[in-house]
Amino acid sequence: MAKSIKKDTPPVTVASSDYQIRYPLLWLILIVVILYLPTISMGMTDLDDGVFINSKNDLYEHFQNLYLCFQRSLWGTDADLMYRPVGTDVMILNYHLANHGTNIWVFHLGNILLHIISVLLIYQLFIKLGVKKLHAFILAMVFAVHPVLTEAVSWISARIETILCIFILAFLIKSIDYAKNGKISGLLLSALFLLLALFDKETAVAAAPVAFVLLAVVLRHNWRSRRCVNLYCSWACCYTMWFVARSIVLSGHTHLALGEVVGNVFYRMLTMVQYLGKIFLPFNLSVFPLQEDTGYYYGIVGILLLGVLLFLNKKRDMRIIAGGIGIFVLFLAPTFFIPKSMNVQIFEYRLYIPMIGVLLILSQTSLLQNKLNDKQLLARSVFLCCILAGLNFVYQQYFSDPLTFWTQAERSSPHSAYAKMMLSARVDDPAKSEALFLEAYKLDPNQRMLNFIYGVRLQDKDSILASEKYLLAEKNKSGYYQCDYYLARVAMAKKDNKAAIAYLESYLKNDKKNTKANNNLLLLYLDTDQDDKAKEQAIRMRDEGLDVPKAVIDHFHL
Repeated sequence: MAKSIKKDTPPVTVASSDYQIRYPLLWLILIVVILYLPTISMGMTDLDDGVFINSKNDLYEHFQNLYLCFQRSLWGTDADLMYRPVGTDVMILNYHLANHGTNIWVFHLGNILLHIISVLLIYQLFIKLGVKKLHAFILAMVFAVHPVLTEAVSWISARIETILCIFILAFLIKSIDYAKNGKISGLLLSALFLLLALFDKETAVAAAPVAFVLLAVVLRHNWRSRRCVNLYCSWACCYTMWFVARSIVLSGHTHLALGEVVGNVFYRMLTMVQYLGKIFLPFNLSVFPLQEDTGYYYGIVGILLLGVLLFLNKKRDMRIIAGGIGIFVLFLAPTFFIPKSMNVQIFEYRLYIPMIGVLLILSQTSLLQNKLNDKQLLARSVFLCCILAGLNFVYQQYFSDPLTFWTQAERSSPHSAYAKMMLSARVDDPAKSEALFLEAYKLDPNQRMLNFIYGVRLQDKDSILASEKYLLAEKNKSGYYQCDYYLARVAMAKKDNKAAIAYLESYLKNDKKNTKANNNLLLLYLDTDQDDKAKEQAIRMRDEGLDVPKAVIDHFHL
């Protein structure tokens, strides 16, 4: 008796549709452009974006640093454990397109283009997973306009998530293509996109497990087939290359203790409920959300609503539902291991990729699979998306400038000492500013940058000696380089020239072109009769394009 041959890649049947949308990709592009076009006129929020654009000029100026980014951590400090060279490379390219970072609108335009690519790829992925074309269009449209994803598009710094999404979606699509047709180009492109995703952000570690779920569960490919094994081998090579490169770069860095990483995993897992609440009832959004300031009731209602919608659809496909759950949970899981010492926020941009899983689940609910004909379903979906787009447009405004951003942050996250501190530095009313700052200090006196700002404020009030303990506290906690500049002022007030010189030398390693710091160091060298160092300092200043006092030039015959 002849043995039956098991097919390597069973065909996926895509449900037919009675109504075909003409030019669906063009419509999706148009929707994103119309909704997010106002963000082009926005500025920065002063949450990382200013640092990314204005404080990395030395790194961004030269194109050869595209390679250097693979040899350094994101922030370039010993305490930095983020290795994200691809995202930094994109910033370098955008920096030059934006006339050396002066045209902020170019960065916002870049975010819009990245979102468009993600939306188009989501549409393609859903079709490959067997979702009806009309339903895939509707779900991609929801993704395009949903307000919970506003942060990922309107905030320049969140672009690392949209870049990651593009590479992951391309990786999933090419993995599916290779499993289906066996073309070697699909295998190579799958590996390339996975590698780019890993070098963009650590969250990409979930990409291969998700691909396995989609292939083995949703599409029912034989997970032991030759093609799948080839995919596994390529994935293993990518993970190995990334892990080795990351380990070499971060080898001398201060690593977190295991207990610190897993200590609050179960508490962090509760954010899944809060995130689902933001997806299904997007009325409690925050530009700077804290877990303790985000309620669970929206999430509980959202979970119940999703359960009812699934129950009402008797033709639901449990394989697609499983795939959606896999995408949502696996891509959100890495955030559970972020220790509070690194980050206490539950930023909404982290939903950018997990949101795809929720949309995949929605394809199996009565929202899309009901007695309505396709035209009626499309009309109601467009109406829903108009509501979501309206909420999105209103929410966009909070990312327009620092004062607006931090006002919403402080109001929506009242337990955030950082939000109060940042707002206090931006309000015009001195009394309100002082009250906000004291509230922040009361909430968390060890909050990063809080002691630094307090020290600077004391120096502005001519309480230079009193500022020392706060500046030292900040330096010991965060190592913030600007502490050295103000500690040099303290040392000079105490007539401790040796300490002042040491602080200024340390500071100028990070800010080489600070005119006042360079002049002060030059004078200190002269006052302490260190002529050799004074001459070297004068030459450095000249090479940096800074003015050197004529008397010094004449003295050293420069």
